Amino acid sequence: MTAPPLRTTAAPPVRTLLRRYRNAGEPLSCEPVTEGLLNRGYRLSTTRGSYFLKHHLDGDHESISRQHRATQRLQALGVPVAPPVENTAGDTVAVIGDRCYALHPWIEGRHRDGAQLTTAASRRLGALLGRVHTCLERVMEPDPAALAHDSPDPGDTMALIDELLALARDRAPRDTFDTLAEHRLRERRVLLERHAHRRPPTGAEPATGWVHGDFHPLNLLYRGAEPAAIIDWDRLGVQPRAEEAVRAAAIFFVRPTGELELGKVRAYARAYRRATGAAPAELAAAAHRVWWERLNDFWILRWRYQRGDRRADPLFAAVSALAVWWTREYEAVGAAFTG
Repeated sequence: MTAPPLRTTAAPPVRTLLRRYRNAGEPLSCEPVTEGLLNRGYRLSTTRGSYFLKHHLDGDHESISRQHRATQRLQALGVPVAPPVENTAGDTVAVIGDRCYALHPWIEGRHRDGAQLTTAASRRLGALLGRVHTCLERVMEPDPAALAHDSPDPGDTMALIDELLALARDRAPRDTFDTLAEHRLRERRVLLERHAHRRPPTGAEPATGWVHGDFHPLNLLYRGAEPAAIIDWDRLGVQPRAEEAVRAAAIFFVRPTGELELGKVRAYARAYRRATGAAPAELAAAAHRVWWERLNDFWILRWRYQRGDRRADPLFAAVSALAVWWTREYEAVGAAFTG
């Protein structure tokens, strides 16, 4: 039987790629599904089924292979992941020219943010991330590098605020985003002047360990009410573990107006602490460091004004409001993570 002509809107060399795999079939279509800074993704349909084809834009063969080995080992421990398919050489990374590709099974599922999670589901989410951290500790080699995880310097942030303010003011034609950006930059400068003495000291970070590195709603697929797969392990690395838990909560459970759903945060954090054995003091230190990080962070404005990249613009209203709200409700947020 002759396969139908390949329909593709992208550039990956799928015929060459599939020849490296046993029983992968002949290509039928290859449609882009994601495009990010670290990789591009495609839904690749063949005569044998569907796959997720990942083109790694960053990272070398060894670092990508390390991510793959981690997911294979996590799957053996029952963590919901989608390890890549091995090719005929027993490798999970296909290098064609100077490009690295990986072929994963296609996982049917949907993304769910915190507004779509019940309190019970929020509790399961915290337990899942705790399980990821404890299982990574079992399957990964101890990292020999004792790297410092310094918190942002408010002096550097003040200089960045001045630069971004000038770019926002000089933009022509200006729009409502530029007006909001200017307001938030001035507001943040006042907050930093008021709270500069609260910068976390070096060495105050919580315990470090292997973490996913980018745990948020778009990297978790649900099938019904249950997580089906944690995806995109490109930022797998050694970081303060509890900080990943706090950052994830600040993404999952933020409302469009910038407040956190503290009831869900509390359920999530309790489950995380129970799964990992982390003490409340560890979550308190992590929450303080992430709060300070958010107070000094302007990545969305840097993308827009320094790089001309507007993809993250829709996130700015909630993200910028959260930093202000979190500062005002600092004690209540801390209690949610530790209570």
